[in-house]
Amino acid sequence: MTTAKPVDSYKHQGLRKLLVQNIKLKGIADPLVLAALETVPRHFFFDSSFLEYAYEDKPFPIGAGQTISQPFTVAFQSELMQIRRNDKVLEIGTGSGYQACILAEMGAKVFTIERQKTLFDKTSKFLPLVGYPTIKTFFGDGYKGLTAYAPFDRVIVTAAAPYVPEALLEQLKPGGILVIPVGANEIQTMTTFLKNADNTFTKKEYGAFRFVPMLEDKANQT
Repeated sequence: MTTAKPVDSYKHQGLRKLLVQNIKLKGIADPLVLAALETVPRHFFFDSSFLEYAYEDKPFPIGAGQTISQPFTVAFQSELMQIRRNDKVLEIGTGSGYQACILAEMGAKVFTIERQKTLFDKTSKFLPLVGYPTIKTFFGDGYKGLTAYAPFDRVIVTAAAPYVPEALLEQLKPGGILVIPVGANEIQTMTTFLKNADNTFTKKEYGAFRFVPMLEDKANQT
């Protein structure tokens, strides 16, 4: 991730178009998702020495034991969220900030939590630099959500949750959707929970994915 405003060249834009074509072939159809993927420069979220990997459909390490998710995974979770303009969205696991920018580009009002202080410090300064000053970043424990800002229309978890945190379900509005990869092993099941009007939930599962673990509490500050 660069510290000055990076450049989005014609070459980068062309590589994004090819990436989006690839994502479409894999089954992503939501036009808002595809437009956001084509708009947000993924190479902005890479250190300059690794730019050649930015438009591969693969995850990549970003430090602090975290990764920037595979573009297909970002697209898949974003499509499951069924974002409507001005939806209030809580993201658990800011990481590089790429997923948050995709959601903001889709028209969501994004609140995002990061437990790693080094990543939080870097990303919270970086997002306004690259054109996303409205994304609200928080240093905290994602398992607790953001009670002070609840309820949310959508909640997305970008790490492997060994169980579904009750706080995240509670902080959904009726009609709201939680998108979360669930599983304590190396492979997780992408799962959605739709909150019904009577505060019950409709659960659906969408296949196997691989994420870094979702950890509790804030990381030790160094």
